[in-house]
Amino acid sequence: MKFLASLAALILSVTLATAQWETTTYSLKGGWNAIHLSGDARQDSLENLLPPEVVEVWRWNPNPTQVQFTQSPLLPSAGTPEWSVWKRGQPEESTLSQLTGQASYLVKCAGTASSSYSVALRNSPLPPQNRWVRNGANLMGFPTAKAGGNFPLMSAYFASFPIATAPNTRVFKYAGGDLGAANPVQVFSPAVERIDRTKAYWFSAEVVGNFYAPVDISLSSANGLSFGRTGSLITAQIRNKTSATMTVTFTPTTSESAPASQTPVTGPVPLTLRTYNAATLLWEESPLGASFQKVIAPQASVEVRFGIDRADAAMTGAPADAGFASILRVTDSANLFDIHLPVSATKASLAGLWVGDISLNGVSGSDTPRDFPLRTLIHVSDSGEARLLSTVFLGKLASAGNLPGICTREPMLDSASLATARRLVAAHLPLDQNLPAASGNFAIGDSATWTVQVPFDDPTNPFIHQYHPDHDNKNQRGQPLGAGVESYGVSRSCTFTFTAAPPSGSTVTSGWGSSVIGGTYSETLAGLRSAPITLTGTFELRRASEIGLLTQ
Repeated sequence: MKFLASLAALILSVTLATAQWETTTYSLKGGWNAIHLSGDARQDSLENLLPPEVVEVWRWNPNPTQVQFTQSPLLPSAGTPEWSVWKRGQPEESTLSQLTGQASYLVKCAGTASSSYSVALRNSPLPPQNRWVRNGANLMGFPTAKAGGNFPLMSAYFASFPIATAPNTRVFKYAGGDLGAANPVQVFSPAVERIDRTKAYWFSAEVVGNFYAPVDISLSSANGLSFGRTGSLITAQIRNKTSATMTVTFTPTTSESAPASQTPVTGPVPLTLRTYNAATLLWEESPLGASFQKVIAPQASVEVRFGIDRADAAMTGAPADAGFASILRVTDSANLFDIHLPVSATKASLAGLWVGDISLNGVSGSDTPRDFPLRTLIHVSDSGEARLLSTVFLGKLASAGNLPGICTREPMLDSASLATARRLVAAHLPLDQNLPAASGNFAIGDSATWTVQVPFDDPTNPFIHQYHPDHDNKNQRGQPLGAGVESYGVSRSCTFTFTAAPPSGSTVTSGWGSSVIGGTYSETLAGLRSAPITLTGTFELRRASEIGLLTQ
């Protein structure tokens, strides 16, 4: 038992990832109740989360192999795989240590059916889901809407899933009090029974399906609108399962503050709505500051694309790895459902390898006939130090463990994995360059300058030509010459200014500031002629790796 207690403590000590929070209030009676928890409440032990009046909690674990639905699933039974149990003050009889989301529970409270309790649970919403199993033992809840003080009628809510209330289906609800003939009670009239989003119900419908609402929402991210540190686009497919036209409203909602043991919520996620402009043939993003609607035809689907504005002032001004979270409510014009989708993001860290091109379009104040590309490699460490590189390797390292990494020389790679390694080169730089920035920072709204020295005898010096006697830095006797005779040292001062939005002419539609970064470029080139030459243009870099350690 000490081992189990230690294990439970370890599990509960784990901090949930950046999450959004809301409080759901459950109205309970003395005796047995059935509730549905749509969000995770794993931030604390059940002893601390629940008031002392709650003495037992039983979680239903759907078992597709169970033979048939009988009266037995209505009665919790310890020691079976269908149930996990927690009993206050009895750890030796408890197999349940956390309140996980999208699950249904039986809750026993002290007192009788005449006793009433209000239990508020702060939880982190999860995308809706339900799994109906053929054996008919389905204890589940639904994200119903409450309009005008009332929840929708069962018959209306399940109109697109009629098996749930068919004549041969039995539905039960818990009313409080001891288990017996009066609890749970069978629902005989779905046309007058309202379905409470906080409660769970038994359905004996023998059907396989995943119905949770008259609409189906499929997200490109399994964890909701979870952008993480580098995500920039999440697609939602919204399918109308009903036979009527449906108007769906999307409303961004602020998260509550996080529990003390969890990652603080710095602010709401700056969501954007990505739409296609048929006139310009480009995707455009606009801030999602208020509700918007989509009209969906019967048995039809629409696609909605959500982005994130990582250049938003709240995100750029936040400390490193700050967590942002909010909730996107999805409701319908018939007031049937109210789905709460989790939205989360972490302030982007720019650590890693960035690869892209400078596009030169100006020379000493004059425009060039066309852009000239210069491949650029910049690595940013976890501490923010940015280094300009001429060559870099990505692959398994030769060091112990052969972990994937980034290095500046091929011998640092695992010799047995060279076939899968990659070598990237910036050919316009001298060989083996690994330069820290002379000034500035690699960050949106800032600029960084690197000074590149090209010695007079460097193979990349433009004055050098190995096979021309006037440009080989040798006299007629083949003896080496010094600087300034046939070749001159060249100095390049390269400044990258990072902008909050893509420069003019960019085709980037999402990910700016996280997976793509860029802005304007300027360079002062000295040594080729008596007066320095100035070069101008734009640049875009894409993150090739998030590894912040450069092995060199």
